[in-house]
Amino acid sequence: MKEWLKDAVFYEIYPQTFKDSNADGIGDFQGIIEKLDYVKDMGFNAIWVNPCFVSPFYDAGYDVEDFYHVAPRYGTNEDLKQVFEEAHKREIRVLLDLVPGHTAVTHKWLKESMKAEHNEFTDRYVWTDDLNTNREKIHNLSGFIAGFSERMGALGVNYFTTQPALNYGFAKVTEPWQFAVDSEAAIATRDELINVMRFWLKMGCDGFRVDMASFLVKADDENNSATVKLWNDIFKIINAEFPEAAYVAEWGVAKQAISSGFDMDFTLQNVNSPYNDLFKKKNAFFSANPEVDITKWFHSYMDNYTATKDRGLMCFFSGNHDVKRASLFLDEIRMRLMFAFILSMPGAPFIYNGDEIGMKYIQGLKSVEGAYLRSGSRTPMQWDDTVNSGFSAAKPDQLYIPMDPDPKRPTVKAQLADETSMLNEVKRLIKVRKETDAFRSDASFEPLYFTNGQPLVYIRKGTDKTVLVAINPSDSEKECACEYTAKEVIYSFGKTAACANGRLNVPPLSAAYIIIK
Repeated sequence: MKEWLKDAVFYEIYPQTFKDSNADGIGDFQGIIEKLDYVKDMGFNAIWVNPCFVSPFYDAGYDVEDFYHVAPRYGTNEDLKQVFEEAHKREIRVLLDLVPGHTAVTHKWLKESMKAEHNEFTDRYVWTDDLNTNREKIHNLSGFIAGFSERMGALGVNYFTTQPALNYGFAKVTEPWQFAVDSEAAIATRDELINVMRFWLKMGCDGFRVDMASFLVKADDENNSATVKLWNDIFKIINAEFPEAAYVAEWGVAKQAISSGFDMDFTLQNVNSPYNDLFKKKNAFFSANPEVDITKWFHSYMDNYTATKDRGLMCFFSGNHDVKRASLFLDEIRMRLMFAFILSMPGAPFIYNGDEIGMKYIQGLKSVEGAYLRSGSRTPMQWDDTVNSGFSAAKPDQLYIPMDPDPKRPTVKAQLADETSMLNEVKRLIKVRKETDAFRSDASFEPLYFTNGQPLVYIRKGTDKTVLVAINPSDSEKECACEYTAKEVIYSFGKTAACANGRLNVPPLSAAYIIIK
């Protein structure tokens, strides 16, 4: 594990709506640079920037047209290099979003691959050999599209029809048009991906968040073993050249992702994941009805935690650009408790820009660049009380996505000035995390109570301190057995939990970090 990950706290920046520096209604790199002091002051020491490469933006940049150039709406390659340099001056690492599994339909590789004559890019994508070939659903392909090229075959796509799947081979070759994972064509795709990674790492990027990381090899293979091996091969090459770079997978099964060579995996984040039982449902554990059963989540977490301990990290997140904001499900008090949980668990925490001030999920927005329901989580960052909340000097109808229309919408400026604000609560929590070795990403974790009717109670142990964490998102006091004696409370929200006489009493709507050794 890279040493810098042990105290990393990440801030996700959605560039389109973070800060617009040139009044065109879309955020940009100079806007990010302008706000790096804010990022630093909050205590974040790493950022993840969502896709920023040339794209037709059918899926907000997750359909890449050119992996080697940034989209002009954000700036130039030199501007992005400046983001790296300015971030590094502030001891902030920068991860870019890497999309390895597909390109845009406008990519020059696909234009060549569509030609009838065989060429360098003919086999860069997944094509059937004939339009009438059986196109039944194949694992890691969402389907096929046809009728638009000189070629006789149909083209496999990864998710949207505007995302043609790159050819990394098939785990099980059952048709003549399929390529093995060790074929010349599949290896050529792999090598080009390495070239892309190498290009940005040499420019100053500190690693990547990897989109749909488990989707590269097609067709069923047990535990994604062929994709695991593919990533092992990639990291064997890339880690030798860039030993300090780090990688977080959008995988959702940490034991597979870490076995692949990733440093981190987003914890069980799939749509139907039990992770959502914590704070991404109306009846989530942290919501107004915290009696929900989190046993399924806990067993899934511990299975993956045990399998990856000392080898990699599982990362909790407050939200991201793909899910509805936590404020839709949690009131402000319970959001603070959510942050107390995220920032005291193992792994590197990720906080989505705007969550630290409780930005709302805006319902009923039209789909922007393939966002659909996700548009409501991608509204402009709310900085102050000036026009467009300080996001942009453009006319309101020119904004990438409309602002939250509520005149009382939260802002960074107002919350910085209020010591009792959620922003300052998050800032305090980050400070405590970074000052307490028991909260390092790799420090030991011992769960005590993760069951219905109980508070959440667990122990983090560092080299010089052992901390008991007790969180109660319910409206009633919770009590449980506790063999430990409290020595010092280093953080408390709400009334402070009491640990004495073999019992732990945790007041309603409270969180506490208690040194016990």
